[in-house]
Parts: sequence; structure tokens; C-alpha cells
Amino acid sequence: MPVLVVAAEPPRWPVVWVNRAFTEATGLTLDEVAGPAVDLIALSAEDASGLHQLQDAVLDRRATSALLRLRRAGGDWFWARAVVTPVTAEGATEPTHWVAALVDVTDQVDRDAAVAAEVEVVRRESEDLALIGAVSDLVMDLDDPYGLRAIAELLAHRVVAWAGFYVDDDGLQAADGVDVTRAPRASGRRHGPGGTGVPFVARRGARPPGDDPVQRLLDGEGETHLVLDLDTDAPGQPGTASAWLAEDLRARVPDGAAVGHVAVLPLPGRHRVLGLLAVIPRATGPDLVHDAPARGGVDERTRTILSLTARRVGLAMENVRLYAREHRVAETLQRAMLPEQAEVEGLDVWSYYAPNVVYAQVGGDWYDVVQIAPDVVGVVIGDVVGHDVEAAAAMGQLRSVVRAYAFEVTEPGPVLERVDQLVGGMRIPRSAGLVLTTLTRRDPEDGGCPSWHLEYSRAGHLPALLVRDGQVVLLDGAGGALIGFGDGHRRTARHDLLPGDVLVFYTDGLIERRDRALPDGLAALREVAAGASAVDAAGIGEELLARLADSPEDDVAVVVVRIPDLTDTSGHGGNVRSRRWQLPSEPGSIARARHAVLRTSHAWELGDASNAELVVSELVANAVLHGWGRVTLRLHDTGDGLRIEVEDSNPTPPVATEGHPGRIGGFGMRIVERLADWGWRPSRGGKVVWARVRPSEPSVLRGPRGGA
Repeated sequence: MPVLVVAAEPPRWPVVWVNRAFTEATGLTLDEVAGPAVDLIALSAEDASGLHQLQDAVLDRRATSALLRLRRAGGDWFWARAVVTPVTAEGATEPTHWVAALVDVTDQVDRDAAVAAEVEVVRRESEDLALIGAVSDLVMDLDDPYGLRAIAELLAHRVVAWAGFYVDDDGLQAADGVDVTRAPRASGRRHGPGGTGVPFVARRGARPPGDDPVQRLLDGEGETHLVLDLDTDAPGQPGTASAWLAEDLRARVPDGAAVGHVAVLPLPGRHRVLGLLAVIPRATGPDLVHDAPARGGVDERTRTILSLTARRVGLAMENVRLYAREHRVAETLQRAMLPEQAEVEGLDVWSYYAPNVVYAQVGGDWYDVVQIAPDVVGVVIGDVVGHDVEAAAAMGQLRSVVRAYAFEVTEPGPVLERVDQLVGGMRIPRSAGLVLTTLTRRDPEDGGCPSWHLEYSRAGHLPALLVRDGQVVLLDGAGGALIGFGDGHRRTARHDLLPGDVLVFYTDGLIERRDRALPDGLAALREVAAGASAVDAAGIGEELLARLADSPEDDVAVVVVRIPDLTDTSGHGGNVRSRRWQLPSEPGSIARARHAVLRTSHAWELGDASNAELVVSELVANAVLHGWGRVTLRLHDTGDGLRIEVEDSNPTPPVATEGHPGRIGGFGMRIVERLADWGWRPSRGGKVVWARVRPSEPSVLRGPRGGA
């Protein structure tokens, strides 16, 4: 075992003896090591821990063991485990010498270093995979308004000093998320919000005219990434993508960040670059690379992470936009097939429709309330087998056919006969049942209240209900086979209706359940309809839904038609103090909403409804002008006021503005603020804007009644 003896003579600590094993191990004789012992020990930073441990032991006059890197002859170095022991003369209190026994552990240290390096590689790879996994989780919700910002903050927290995303929609613009509410535009060269760009001031060392590396990156002609040097110049010339991006980065990077070389990576889509990822590398740490212009400011590992992130974000952006585009197309087609309810003078009509699927607005059920002639109203309710896309397509075909023939021949039986003939050659893949009803107004010669005459024909569908004075009559006449399976003749049944009569049309989704047979469901419907306490169609409909449609298992369509009784002035509003209407997204729905509020306020004896009329007018107008999809209106009596809820499919919340510059309008929500407490909440398919109208008082906008 190599051994050497060092005299306790600080500060030189000379070596005074070595054995033969030491000379054989190191190639050094006593004459060659007779100087200070410290000359044998490597003094680099990586070797400092063993040396410090040795120094502490000498100061404490105690034995120790330390790992040292020692010199060999010829300048080579080796690792040794040194066991150092103090030697004290008899009767002395201080050591006179120190004896060091050495064990060569170079091979062990090399093996340990290799294992540590492998462990470090595995650790960093695990961290990288975890980071990429976190990015993948975030891109799954890239339609979130702040999805891109969340990814940029994650990168800034883990691998770079700062990160930001830019989207190329007819020009570059900074983005916190992907706007899926509007169709994306193509790549362009008008950079900045609104495509106006920013002023550019040329700096010393600017790139040659016409050199625009950022634009080349956007056009897919550049490399996989590039570097902008923001310390010395603004790359490119005024109006170029490089110039705009450099100026925007200077303004956007937070104070205190060391802005120098900025690495820029493309966000590749399937056919074009969709935007950019810009990052500022950290000023210190293992990721720093000194040749930043050539290497992009980050090491290979970090650049791999950024490249994978950019690819995932680019692909997710394209998928989100593709989904949003297909969703808009589907919604447009679905809205064209949504049930319609015409505003019928002289009848109180309420309708409800809910498909039993979360991904579509339409299913296999449908209804129509149409004005066939000035004195004739048609009501159709039908059910196609199933509630998938194929059922919706079959529904759309049948609905169009029935509407077309109903406008030519008003008697229901002959209409269904013609439908049978046409459907037989159309190869509609699903069978369907329906009830076609016409209501004809008859005006008396003496100018009194008009009466209504009912005609209907059924094609394999459940019978409608006629409710009169608390008694329910099943309109089960004129029955027949499903559409397309008729024997060539369809009958027509007839009834004369009286003021106060109520007709209830429905599909099986309202009454059929797995734990309840259809006859039992029909009996329950008759019981609820007979006991309905409301005097308006909406109130009756709400009672039916509250009692029967709490957990539907199929599409549900309901139409309630009430013949107004002009002699009934009781104003009794029933027990259910909530109402709901589903309105098409068209200007005519604004007037229908106002009329619904007036009728409901009268039925509930809420007094002056002028403020509520103005509020609902503004809310529905906003839903029609700025939203899409069906508009749902709900009214609730809260006991101290009227709560109005309007739902549409646009998730963007309303904003109270001071008017639109340069054009009329923009004060709608200010009017609502004057008259009600209001707010909004997200819904499954968009948003709900609510307003609680304050207790009745003369409208602050209309002035005192009778005033000028």
C-alpha cells in the first residue's frame, strides 16, 4: 500500500518519507516529492471537497479519510482514497507528523461517474418527457382563450427565460389562445392587431434591404429555426415580418429579462406555417450556449423540447380550427333543420324541443307550427326512429315534404297520402310517425270571438290531447300506419274547439322510460294535463316538463296550443312560476320575446311590465345579432322581481359599452344596467345572460305615463 509521511510544519507541510509502493504507484521518488505535500493534490473546483475535508481534519488534529486526485510522474492524475492519521511524540500535545495511506480508486470513481452520468441523462429525459406530457395535456384544451399563454408560461418556468406565441392570420399578431369563434384567414404580411403594423426605426447594423428571415420562416422556406439579435439591430426593413417581430418583442418582454438573442421556431400545420414560438434563453444554467447566434441560444436538449412543443401546438391549432370550422358547418345545417314556430295571431302557442344527444342540436323528433293561410294554422309533430345523424337527415327530408304538401292541400288526410307516395320512392332509411293538424279560424258575422275548427290525421304517432274544463280527450281518430307504409287512403278527423281549450302535441320521449311502460306514461301525461293550473300555453308546458321530462331517455318535442278565452280575466298564473321559450335566431324573435314577457307578467299579476319588456328586448337582440344557434328565453318569478335568462351558442360574454363609434347602437347593456341587476354564466353550449328586473315602477326610459 502506498504510504507517505508529511511533517507537521505549516504552511509547507513537506513530504519527508515515502515507501516503495508509493514510488511504484506514482513513479515519484522522495526527492521528487520532497516539496510541499499540497503540490501532489489537484486543486480544481471539482476536487475541492476532499481537500476541504482534509484541511478540517488537520485543524481538528483528528484522523480522517478523504478522496483526493493525486499527481503521477509525467503529469497524469489518479484518484486515491487517503487515510490520514496524526502522529504525536511521547509527552507532546501537538502532532509532529501525519501519515497518509493511499488506495487507488480511479476505476471505481470512473464507474461511479459513468453511472451518475447515466442517472443524470435518465433524470433529464424523464423531466423532458414530463414537460412534453404537460404540453400535450395543455394542447388538448387549446380552444381555451388562454391556452397558448399557459404553454408559454410552462416553458418559461422549466426551460427558458421567456416564451410567447404569435399566430399568422393575414399577418403576425401576438396570441394568448386560438380564436375559434371566427374562421382563420390565410398567411399574410399585414402584421400587428388589425394589420396596421408598428412604426419602425432603423438601427445600426440592420440587415440588408429585402432580407426578411421571419417571413421566409412563415412561408416555409427557411430553416427549422432562426435567431434574432435584439441587442444590436432590428432585423429587416420597415413593414417586414422580421422588423415587426423584433419591435414587438422589445415591447412585450417583461422588465428585468435579459433580451439578447431570441430563438424563433415555426408552428407547422399540415399545409402551411400557422405561427411562431419565440423564446429568450436563460442567461445562466446548463442550457446556456455561448455561440447563441449559431446555436439558437439554447442547447440541443432544450431546442428538441421547443421543436416538439412547436410541432404539437401547430398540429393542435390546425385540429382545433378544423373542428371549429366543421362545427360551424354542422351548426349551420342543423339550424336550417331546427323546428319552427310561427307567431300565430289569435292563438297562444308554446313549443319545446330537446335532442337526447350532446353533440347535436337536432335529432329524430321535430315539430312545425306554420301559417298555411291567413286563417289556417298547421301543426306537425313527428318522430323518426333513432336520434343519430341519420335520423336527423331523415327528419329533415320528411319535414320538407310535409311542409310543401301542407301548403298545397290543407286537409291533413290527403296531405299524408301524397307524402306516402313520395316517400315510397325516396328511400328514406328510417321509418317515421307524425301527426298533421290544421286549425282553421272562423270569424262570426256579429264580430264576436272567433272560433277554431280542428282537423288532424295520424301516421303511426301517439295521439294528441284535447284538454277542456279539466277533462282530457285523446285525439286518437284518423289513425294509420307509419309514413311510407299507408294503404293509399288516409282519414281526417275533426273537432270544433272552444275558448280555453288546450291541445297538447308530444313525442314518446316525454312519457316513455325504461321503468315505465308507454300506456303508464300516457296515463301520467293525461293526469298532469288535466290538473294543470296555468292558464297560458307556456305555463302548461312548463308543468308538463317539470312533472314528466326530468330525466328523458329520448328526444323530446312538445307543442301546446291554447285557444284564448277573452272572457277570463282572473289572471291566475298557476303554481309553476317559470316559463321557457325556444326561439329561432332571427329578428322576429325579439318581438316574440316581448310578447311572451307581457303575457307572462299579466298571468302572474306582476304589474307594469314595461321595464321587463325593454330588458328582454335588448337581451334577445344581442343573442340574435351577436350569437348563433337557437335562442332560449326563460322567465322566473323570484318573489321580489322577474328574472330573465337568455341563452345562445356564442360563449363570448356581453360587454357594456358607450356606443359604437361611427355607427348607431351599442347602448343595449347600458339600458339593461339601468333597469336590472344582470350577469352571465357559461353553459354547455354557449352562455346564459340573466337579468333580475327590479320591482315594478314607471320605466325610467319612457318617462311618466301620459307625459310628453
